Amino acid sequence: MITVLLADDQPMLRAGFRSLLELAGDITVVGEAADGPEAVRMARRLKPDVVCMDVRMPGGDGLTATREIVGTLDPAPAVLVLTTYELDEYVFGALEAGASGFLLKDADVDTLLDAIRRLAAGQGLVDHTVTRRVIVEFARRRRAGAPPGTGPDVLTARETEIVRLLAHGLSNAEIAAELVVEVSTVKSHLSRAMTKIGARDRVQTVIWAYRSGLLPLET
Repeated sequence: MITVLLADDQPMLRAGFRSLLELAGDITVVGEAADGPEAVRMARRLKPDVVCMDVRMPGGDGLTATREIVGTLDPAPAVLVLTTYELDEYVFGALEAGASGFLLKDADVDTLLDAIRRLAAGQGLVDHTVTRRVIVEFARRRRAGAPPGTGPDVLTARETEIVRLLAHGLSNAEIAAELVVEVSTVKSHLSRAMTKIGARDRVQTVIWAYRSGLLPLET
């Protein structure tokens, strides 16, 4: 069973999300938080697989909460940001704080359920339209402001190939099928690549790929 913590300052929205998620059968909502500090406390106590986080909450925003949850919990749950804004500073801040993916609050139920299941399985939403848009714009702004640090030449040819496929939204299994190798081989190469570039997760790895010039920034 996938466990989810909901963090949103609007009780009716939380109730609606709870009803939708628990109809799925494989997801249970273990708690509801009305602001960021409460979300952090509940995440520490309940240890959910996924936190659905609103970034704009009076009494304690979701940015600080995301940073605390990702930075201090071990293992840390995946944070799925639910927002009404695709590209604004709050969303970029959430990505920098360690969010694993983004959905608009008006996303359909199947998209929400798929996102939660993917994050619970350890997959960032790099193939989702909103998340990809956020990643590319974030990388563009960071590339313009400062050098990215570690360059693509630090990776082996195989690691580079795998990071490129990851950035195009392929799962480990899809990458393995594309390269005709075992999934365990993909995981091993990807883990080594992430260690070399200092990325904490798949989403951060994709950001690095764009910032370092491994992939062209989309227009």
